[in-house]
Amino acid sequence: MLWKRKGLAAIGFLTTLGTLAVAQSIVGRVAAAQAGGAVQAPRFEVDPFWPKPLPNHWLLGSTIGTWVDASDNVWIIHRSSSTLNPTERGAELKIADCCTGAPPVLEFDKRGNLKAHWGGPGPGYEWPESNHGIFIDHKGAVWIGGNGGGDSHVLKFTQDGKFIAQFGKQYARRSGGTPEKPQYTRGSNDPNSFGRVAKIFVEPKANEAYISDGYGNHRVAVIDTETGKMKRFWGAYGNKPSDENLGRYNPAAPAAQQFRNPVHCADKSNDNLVYVCDRPNNRLQVFTPEGKFVKEAFYARNTLGDGSTWDIAFSKDPQQRFIFLLDGQTNKIRILLRETLEELTNFGDGGRQPGLFYGVHSVAIDSKGNLYTTETYEGKRVQKFVYKGVGAVARGSQGVLWPKR
Repeated sequence: MLWKRKGLAAIGFLTTLGTLAVAQSIVGRVAAAQAGGAVQAPRFEVDPFWPKPLPNHWLLGSTIGTWVDASDNVWIIHRSSSTLNPTERGAELKIADCCTGAPPVLEFDKRGNLKAHWGGPGPGYEWPESNHGIFIDHKGAVWIGGNGGGDSHVLKFTQDGKFIAQFGKQYARRSGGTPEKPQYTRGSNDPNSFGRVAKIFVEPKANEAYISDGYGNHRVAVIDTETGKMKRFWGAYGNKPSDENLGRYNPAAPAAQQFRNPVHCADKSNDNLVYVCDRPNNRLQVFTPEGKFVKEAFYARNTLGDGSTWDIAFSKDPQQRFIFLLDGQTNKIRILLRETLEELTNFGDGGRQPGLFYGVHSVAIDSKGNLYTTETYEGKRVQKFVYKGVGAVARGSQGVLWPKR
């Protein structure tokens, strides 16, 4: 029996050595890759065939929001000429069969087939003058914001487009207004209304909606998802929001103590932190759900114009190890290590072909880790980037992620 025990011990020892050797080999490969200017990060390839062409000669306007629901259906919202008055429908003056603005809300299945479409003005609610952002919550409700001149409200619908609720109201765009629609004169400390919302993120456990409030105001606002009652709000660094004109962003100046317009995202992570895109200040700020400042990081800090921090999505692993940060000014997707906010790598460039961007604006992620992006301005499209696992990629820019032959 002694020889058996010695034999088993030897086998165990050799197994341990083998495991250590494999682990050391993996560590060695990672170290070698990093020494060669590479990092371990999620890898992607653009899918140039997603989505499939739209029916009915439909085309997209500025595509201003996207989200993926629990069934991995991809939702987008765009600024469609189909919601304008006939005299304003430049894209719909019929001198030929092509083209017509698609309805503003579109739902695609996993394969890129158009599954549903709806949206626009209707009874009981005020459709945004300029829609901005879409979110599908844990109960299946579709949330829509707006950043038009008078858009001071958010809307909720069912997934087939039936109106549920409106929180806040629409105000007159210009001075004067009417008794039914007065001029908006409130600001970032208004407890009852909004100021041109950029995006909505619904947290299921507390049934709270985080409003990036946004284009008129300078704050994150948190409301009850059922009543719309505002529960709290805050500005940069957790300060009381201010509507003071900070002037143009200056990269050489001290960091601004308030958000500039627009506050473009406010998304909550699994470990109860709120990540806020302070777009023109080129920074991502992190808070507790109560608005206590935790940390921040700057990206492409010398960027002027529309800024470098447009929208984020978290990776689908339980720890949400990575953040995908959109930079619509430079037209890149930056991949961050969430724990430190360090930028590991980025991909993309400006252009029209698949894998390139023109005003990359919003990002969402499905259960498989695939990314979906929308483009504003004259970009007017949605793209899919297929997740290829975590592996060695170039530190810094990867360029365009065209499929490998």
